[in-house]
Amino acid sequence: MTEGNSTTVTDGGSADRLSRLEQEGEIAADYLEGLLDIADLDGDIDMDVEGERAAVSIVGDSSSRDLNKLVGRDGEVLEALQELTRLAVHRETGDRSRLMLDIGGFRARKRTELALLGAKAADEAKDTGQPVKLDPMTPFERKVVHDAVAAAGLRSESEGEEPERRVVVLPV
Repeated sequence: MTEGNSTTVTDGGSADRLSRLEQEGEIAADYLEGLLDIADLDGDIDMDVEGERAAVSIVGDSSSRDLNKLVGRDGEVLEALQELTRLAVHRETGDRSRLMLDIGGFRARKRTELALLGAKAADEAKDTGQPVKLDPMTPFERKVVHDAVAAAGLRSESEGEEPERRVVVLPV
C-alpha cells in the first residue's frame, strides 16, 4: 500500500488514475495561467482531485470583480471556460477530460444552493405525493440536485433536451 498526500492508493490502477488526474490538473492550470496572463487578470490556481475527476479553481481576493467576469451571468462564462480547458487537456493527453473548473467559489456556493433546492423539492414531493418539476439546469446543477434528492430518500430523473433539460423529483 502506498500513501499519497491525502489519498491512500491500494493498487496500480488507482495510482495510474490518480497520476492521470493530477496530470490533467497540471495541464489545465498551465492553460488557465496563460489565459489569465493574456487577459491581464489576477488569480491563484488551486488543483485537487475530487472523486474521479480533476478539480481546478481560480481564486482571488473577495473584492475581485475581474474573476466575476470569468464567471458570467449564471455561470455561463465559467461553463464555456471549463469546456475550453477540457479541450486543452484533451489536446495534450488524447483523453476526454471530466475536469471541473471553479472560479471565485461560484460552484461551491451554487452547490450549496442546489442541495437546498433538491431537499426542498424532495419535501414538496413527499408532502403532495406529486412529481416536482424544477427549472432547466446544466448537467453539473442536475447532478447536485439528484444527489440531494437521493440523500432525502427519494428518486429523481432528468427529462427534456438541452438546454431545457430539467430534474423531476418523484414522490415515494
